[in-house]
Amino acid sequence: MNATPTKIADVFLIEPKVFGDDRGFFFESFNHKQFEQAIGQTVTFVQDNHSRSIKNVVRGLHFQTAHAQGKLVRCALGKVLDVAVDIRPDSPTFGEVVTAELSAENKRQLWVPAGLAHGFSVLSDVAELLYKTTDYYAPKHEACIQWNDPDLNIDWQLEGQAILSAKDKMGMKFKDIK
Repeated sequence: MNATPTKIADVFLIEPKVFGDDRGFFFESFNHKQFEQAIGQTVTFVQDNHSRSIKNVVRGLHFQTAHAQGKLVRCALGKVLDVAVDIRPDSPTFGEVVTAELSAENKRQLWVPAGLAHGFSVLSDVAELLYKTTDYYAPKHEACIQWNDPDLNIDWQLEGQAILSAKDKMGMKFKDIK
């Protein structure tokens, strides 16, 4: 596994070793020991999530105000633009954005540590994301930043109008993060 640091401290693009031939491929999608060594952090995952979305869906930018979740995200079907935003008030990269194209083809993963907002846009006709989290979903602590916040200026690479949930349409402005 190769872990490449990004411009946000503790966010890594993870690339597994893939073994392929004319029959198909094999790779370890997760190895706890190798993962912790690669990112230099101790991590315990407690929940696995699976989402399916159609083209131009934008989910996010989500975070939890308590019980913050670290997320290891990968795309098992299709292609997405995965997005992490540093919302840690004392971080030198507060307000920075990292984007990564994750796809079934490239098999990359993005490690988004606790304390960041996370979202994605679907670039293929359909996409399925699998992600591990370091804390449980806590609905009473969930929050959302507007996906199209002008201070963040994220290029979601959409080929049409964004499709949003009612909850995501009600996201707060980035400047209101405390």
